[in-house]
Amino acid sequence: MPQNGGSKTTRGAPTEPFKRAVGATVRAIAPGQDVSVSYGSDRPGLSGNAVRLPDPPRALTPDEAAIVRGYADALALRVACHDEALHRRLQPTGRNAQAVFEQVEQARVEAIGCSRFAGMAGNLDAMQDDRCARMRMESVTERADAPMEQALGLIVREAVTGRAVPESGAQLVALWREWIEERAADEITALKDCIDDQTAYADLMRDLLVALEMADELGDDASEEDEDTEAEDDSTEDAAEESDDSEDGKSEDADSADDGESDTSEEEFDYDSADARMEELQGEEQEADGEDEPQPYRPPYPFSNTQFEDYALYTPQFDETLAADELCDTEELDRLRGFLDKQLANLQGVVARLANRLQRRLLAQQNRAWEFDLEEGLLDTARLTRVVTDPMQPLAFKHERDTDFRDTVVTLLLDNSGSMRGRPITVAATCADILARTLERCGVKVEILGFTTRAWKGGQSREKWLADGKPANPGRLNDLRHIIYKAADTPWRRARRNLGLMMREGLLKENIDGEALTWAHARLLARPEQRRILMMISDGAPVDDSTLSVNPGNYLERHLRRVIEDIETRSPVELIAIGIGHDVTRYYRRAVTIVDAEELGGAMTEKLAELFEETPPAMPQRGRPAGKARLSA
Repeated sequence: MPQNGGSKTTRGAPTEPFKRAVGATVRAIAPGQDVSVSYGSDRPGLSGNAVRLPDPPRALTPDEAAIVRGYADALALRVACHDEALHRRLQPTGRNAQAVFEQVEQARVEAIGCSRFAGMAGNLDAMQDDRCARMRMESVTERADAPMEQALGLIVREAVTGRAVPESGAQLVALWREWIEERAADEITALKDCIDDQTAYADLMRDLLVALEMADELGDDASEEDEDTEAEDDSTEDAAEESDDSEDGKSEDADSADDGESDTSEEEFDYDSADARMEELQGEEQEADGEDEPQPYRPPYPFSNTQFEDYALYTPQFDETLAADELCDTEELDRLRGFLDKQLANLQGVVARLANRLQRRLLAQQNRAWEFDLEEGLLDTARLTRVVTDPMQPLAFKHERDTDFRDTVVTLLLDNSGSMRGRPITVAATCADILARTLERCGVKVEILGFTTRAWKGGQSREKWLADGKPANPGRLNDLRHIIYKAADTPWRRARRNLGLMMREGLLKENIDGEALTWAHARLLARPEQRRILMMISDGAPVDDSTLSVNPGNYLERHLRRVIEDIETRSPVELIAIGIGHDVTRYYRRAVTIVDAEELGGAMTEKLAELFEETPPAMPQRGRPAGKARLSA
């Protein structure tokens, strides 16, 4: 038996030793930062201290290993050598200037790595070359299609690290180099002398933005600080003491403002945000202003998730977004998945028949008609009798006509709160699993996400609040846990075992629906598909005892309503909801309420089928019942 178990582990995860080594390296580069490392098909990036890396292929080549190590090194350096609070305080106010600020700051942390670790430079080069290749930088021929901040980031990286621009990014840099260096060559050269001082480096970046004609996006922070400094130097000794006292008060206010700022926006650094902006830019008309000189690139910014002024986070420091296999080892996941299958042996057949019905409806829409009497195509055998009776008649051909079936992605967002324990979460897991397999057969990508909290009664966030003296109106006061059971690009067969995690004792705790919707919606916005659908499955209103004990009783519910309204009125994402024993029609425009978890499979398939109809049914008005779903075989 031990031999069989060992061979199974080895056969199922040939890249596990490499992943463990890379994870250990990341934690060694950023010691004491409590860094978590996950792998998946999502874009590599950083959320707090959670590092997301591309999943290495099973047959790993040296070049592919260098790319993964490059992303790991770059993101670990971001954690170790970058002060996010300082960065937010010094960054400009304009979005375009902020995009430049991000790229140039990342060049700084990578320069530190190249100078401190001799073996890191090659990995970072491989990573940069992979980024540029995946963003198709080598195919860009016009400045209007080339993001200036990306070109500037590569030019600054070349200056501060001494490493050449990657071959796949050479075309992008060539389009912008003359324009950038003509205006800011001195500022770029000066950056190399202060890569170890983030404040001085940021000051030079502001000078760089002025040189690049983006001074209108800087804000007034720098000038105000200079005026305050001059006033202090000219004051008397007594006035200086008063100034010190007031300045202490100001610094406390500034610190609290910074805390509030960090609380209301969870920082997420994503390497690949530029390619989405490039796609948005294509096809837009360029306004002619009569000037011969090209203007700096100004990317359009579509709908984006924003925090509302009346909703705050006390601290996002302890929040986490993890893949399911990070919370449980492979053997445990297999055991839990087997338990899930045994629990629902009867229901699985019913839901599978419903899913097959949905599949037939989808496939019927994709190829649903023939065109006859054509001059070319497939031979129409039904009309051969005409040729037999009259040899002068031409042969008839036919062609299958395809309907306009748009590229689609569906996100299933599952409530993982404690009230779902038992039959509801078991049914939800099985329905999500079968629907993911069904939609994948039809060419529709599916993402399965879950949301809960890390602890009951507030966790580390509440402990920090107590240690800070219980400040009033702290906002959300618990540690979020967002779980990725299946990424959209992950095949169902590879993610199947992950759904067993929902059966794990102690996983399901409290639910903060508004922030979970914002997170899932942001992931959908980053997808390239033409049509994006978000399905929320919940059994109640948002509840977190720690948050509600120190805020108004409708604090979380009010935020959820605001998020829903924002998505339904401003976003291209189609939002639907299913409530299990809970009337969600008072929150969502398109929603259905079911009485029993057994009806979930029928409700999910029916609502998805409605969305895929050519003319979807009218959405029920908010506050009016949308009817009860019934599970039928």
